Amino acid sequence: MSEMDNASSQPQRRPVITAVDKDDLVIPVIEFGPFLTGTPSDRNAVAASVTNAFKTSGFLYLRDHGIPFSTVSQVFESSARFFARPQVQKDSLGWTSPQSNRGYIKTGQEKLNLPTDTTDKDTAKRVTPDLKETMEIGRDDVDGLPNRWPDNLDDEGKEFKKVMQSFFEKCKALHTEVMRAIAIGMNLPEHYFDNYVDAGDNNLRLLHYPSVPKDTFKQNPGQVRAGEHSDYGSITLLFQDQRGGLQVRSPKGTFVDATPIADTVVVNAGDLLARWSNDIIKSTRHRVVEPPKTVEAGSDDGSDSYPARYSIAYFCNPNMNKFIEALPGTFEEELNESKKYPGITTGDYLVQRLTATI
Repeated sequence: MSEMDNASSQPQRRPVITAVDKDDLVIPVIEFGPFLTGTPSDRNAVAASVTNAFKTSGFLYLRDHGIPFSTVSQVFESSARFFARPQVQKDSLGWTSPQSNRGYIKTGQEKLNLPTDTTDKDTAKRVTPDLKETMEIGRDDVDGLPNRWPDNLDDEGKEFKKVMQSFFEKCKALHTEVMRAIAIGMNLPEHYFDNYVDAGDNNLRLLHYPSVPKDTFKQNPGQVRAGEHSDYGSITLLFQDQRGGLQVRSPKGTFVDATPIADTVVVNAGDLLARWSNDIIKSTRHRVVEPPKTVEAGSDDGSDSYPARYSIAYFCNPNMNKFIEALPGTFEEELNESKKYPGITTGDYLVQRLTATI
């Protein structure tokens, strides 16, 4: 890893480590602990680094983010046990609608990079389906939109519910802190976003990329585990296993490996935050592909298949009823045309995006 010192442009900012530096794409590893527990000067320095990363690459890695490694490990283990259930049990908890966005989505049901030509999405799913299955978990207290918990199946299902509810709240707290860092970095009051995100209208997505024959990628050049896409909301917290495969689109149009780093969470800005910032913050496209041989355990051992991959994405959103329009300071007050996008409520925006992919 190399060192990146932004002191020339931001005197208060400390050097940070770069996780990715290729094809003009720079993704830093930022120590978040000083923001959570440090002095005002510490907090300002971290906020500047976080916001700078979102403005330049749209991606960063957070270390010392306040969620214990043991907690993350427990969630991964619980997720793996869920996906190992019989298919009939998982199908009984199936996803129903974009408005709910809760429940199980089987392999091939979702395709993230939908065609731009006349090919319909059903055909695209059939030809090169995304090789993943997911479990979607939302707020647990929304009338008419219940989570599809497996707690009625057995004791393990009850434990799954308990583990995921606890993790959901921990991620919600981290979302709030990252938004506070962005507020400081955007020269807004620290708590500017608090009443935009306090409801926790977020989505916890458990992902399982099943074991796949290596020939699948050779026989289908366009095949990926998850297609090229940008995320929809404010930020995403992504917890990776060590298999690898996540790639981020660079300014040169290439895709660069975002290699897993132990004890970190990958954080990226979503489309709604980019829209909110009048495109000052970047929402960068990314995908999950064939694991790189430098990361994939056993990739050169002569086996015919890649092992399964697991990841956990916590998609953060403003409250569903909030009206989102360009932030103060991102446009000229007297020139309304300098706002790039009309205002829209979070709920309407997310339903539009989800409807297009499933």
